[in-house]
Amino acid sequence: MVDLKTPSEIAGMREAGRVVARALDAMHRVSAPGVSLLDLDEAAREVLKSAGATSPFLGYHPNWAPSPFPGVVCASVNDAIVHGVPTKQVLADGDLVSLDFGAVLDGWCGDSAISFIVGDGSAEDLALIDATRQALADGIAAAQVGGHIGDIGHAVNAVARRGRFGNLPDHGGHGIGREMHMDPFVPNEGRRGKGLKLAPGLTIAIEPMFIAGRNANYTYDDDGWTIRSATGRRAAHFEHTIAVTEDGPVILTAL
Repeated sequence: MVDLKTPSEIAGMREAGRVVARALDAMHRVSAPGVSLLDLDEAAREVLKSAGATSPFLGYHPNWAPSPFPGVVCASVNDAIVHGVPTKQVLADGDLVSLDFGAVLDGWCGDSAISFIVGDGSAEDLALIDATRQALADGIAAAQVGGHIGDIGHAVNAVARRGRFGNLPDHGGHGIGREMHMDPFVPNEGRRGKGLKLAPGLTIAIEPMFIAGRNANYTYDDDGWTIRSATGRRAAHFEHTIAVTEDGPVILTAL
C-alpha cells in the first residue's frame, strides 16, 4: 500500500531529513587518512544524540540478513557498493567512500547517501562519482506529478548507459515515511510511462548505485551485509529522500 503524506507530514519528514544531512556532512568532514569507519559511525551517533533522533539502521534485521546491523551508518569503501558494516578499517588516501545514513525524528524517517574520495582521487573514480550524482539528480527531476515510477528508473539508467557503468538491476530506492522501507520499490531502471503513477504527497528515496565498468554482478561478504562488485571495480552511491508535490519534487534530506 502506498501512503501519501499531507504537507504537515512532509514538513515533519523534512526535519528528520535535516538530521540526516547534518550527520552525512559531519562524517564527510572527519573523513581522512587514518580515520576508521567506526570513527565515522561515532560522529554520526553524536549528531543523532544532539538532535534527539534515533537510528533506523542500528539493530535492523531483515529476513535475508544473518544478524542485526551493528552500526548507524552503512560505510562502503572502494569495491563495496552498499550496506558496508562500520569496522576498524582505516581510510587511506584515494579511497572511494560511500556513506548511507538514516534518522528517525518524532516518528518520521529520512534516508540519504553520498560518495566521495578521501584525499586525491583518480579521474576514473571522479567520473564514476559525478555520473552517479547526476543519475540521482535526473531521477529526482523525473519525479513529477502525473509521471510514473518507470520515468525515474529510465532517467537513472540512461546515465548508466551513457557512461557504460554497471547498474544493479535488483536494487533501488523505496517509499519512506513512518517506516524506513515502504512501498513502492523505486527501481534504478525502467520504462517511461510504466509503473505506479506519481501523486502529490508521495515520499520516496531515490538511490542510484553504479559500478565502474558495465558488469553489475555482485557478491556478499561473510558478514552477510556488505555487497561488493564481483569484478573488484569501485562503486558509488547517492540517495535523497524526496516528496512529489504539485510544485515539483522537493528534496527532504538536503542541508
